[in-house]
Amino acid sequence: MPHSIVRGIRCVGKFAVVVTVATALAVAAAATAQAQEADCGPGCPDGTQPAALSLSGLVGLGWGAMLGVYTLTPRAIALAMVPPDQFLAFDAIIDRESSWNTFAVNPVSGAYGLPQALPGHKMASHGLDWPFNPVTQIRWAYDYMCQRYGSPNAAWVFWQANGWY
Repeated sequence: MPHSIVRGIRCVGKFAVVVTVATALAVAAAATAQAQEADCGPGCPDGTQPAALSLSGLVGLGWGAMLGVYTLTPRAIALAMVPPDQFLAFDAIIDRESSWNTFAVNPVSGAYGLPQALPGHKMASHGLDWPFNPVTQIRWAYDYMCQRYGSPNAAWVFWQANGWY
C-alpha cells in the first residue's frame, strides 16, 4: 500500500476517515488520461507541464473525486496498512488482545489499546494521539511485532505457545 494512502487516514472518534484506494486510483487515472491528451511528455515545447504533474489537472476533477472518504473500523484500517502475508497473524493477535477496541484497558495490568501495550504510553513513540487513534496504535503494534519477533507471523507463533506476545 503506498504510504501516501496510509497518511490520508485521520481519526474521527473510534473510526477513521481515509481517502480510499479506489479514489486515489481514479484521480491518478484521470490525471494520466489528461496527460495523454497533452501527449507532449515531461518536456513540453511550450514550457507547460503535463496534466499528470499539474495541480490544475487534479483540481479539474472536482473535490468530490479527490475527497471521497469513508469511515473504516480499526480492522479495515489495519488491512490497508499491514502486508497481506502478515495480516492474518496480526488480526489474530489484535483480536485476542483487545477485540479490536482502540480504547481497551486490561483491568489487572493496565495494558492499553489495540495491541495492549504495557505501559500504553510507549505508543507515543509513533504519535501523541496514541490514546485514541487506531492508525497510531496499528503502526506501533506492527513495528513492535517486527522488532521483537521479526514479523506478525512470528509473533503469532509465540502468542500461540505462550498466550501473550
